[in-house]
Amino acid sequence: MRILSLDHGTRRIGVAVSDELKIIATPLEYIPAEPMEKVIERLQQLIREKEVELILIGMPRNMDGTHGPASQTVQNFIAALQPHITTPMKTWDERLTSVMANRALLEGNVRRNQRKQKVDKMAAAILLQSYLDSLG
Repeated sequence: MRILSLDHGTRRIGVAVSDELKIIATPLEYIPAEPMEKVIERLQQLIREKEVELILIGMPRNMDGTHGPASQTVQNFIAALQPHITTPMKTWDERLTSVMANRALLEGNVRRNQRKQKVDKMAAAILLQSYLDSLG
């Protein structure tokens, strides 16, 4: 069984998955954030295909640890998923994951137009890796 992580954004949702031993996070894809029906359909497919036992969802926080407006957007996203997805969901602090993903892509000399395509799934992988590291 694997863990699927989601980095929710207004335009795209980054997706990453763990290996079966829950040691390594791998960027998978991004899903357009709209329409919600397509998001749910794709997540249901991924849950089946990857044999997912937990969905880890990035929870944005302010640098002081408080929850801001973006946190409410993620809570609304989770509430929209819950009637359709029975797999357990858990939130995880995602502070600076997008910054770290952008930095890694810049250091890897990834072109600007390609960075937009990759940053969301990279952020999801960074989020998931921090969770996996906390398990060990």
